[in-house]
Amino acid sequence: MKAYLISDNIDTVTGMKLTGVDGIVVHEKDELEKALDTVYKDKSVGILFITELLSTKFPDVISNAKLNHKQPLMLEIPDRHGSRKRADFITSYINEAIGVKL
Repeated sequence: MKAYLISDNIDTVTGMKLTGVDGIVVHEKDELEKALDTVYKDKSVGILFITELLSTKFPDVISNAKLNHKQPLMLEIPDRHGSRKRADFITSYINEAIGVKL
């Protein structure tokens, strides 16, 4: 089982290649959809890394992929600029889920 990266910048792909993870750089929605189709056809890919910027730029594509494909496991990762999520994103997620402010 191997991991694969779909990124929005070459720096993240280069860094992951140093760890043995192959990947591709995409910038447009159709490129992302084509890359996802390629990954889903490759049954040896067990983990798919997606940069946070791509997941926020094309949320409909990512949501559709997560809902309609059980494998590979899709994980959002920050790029070289760091995370774009709020510092308290886990707390706010829990607050929304249970309706109680922590």
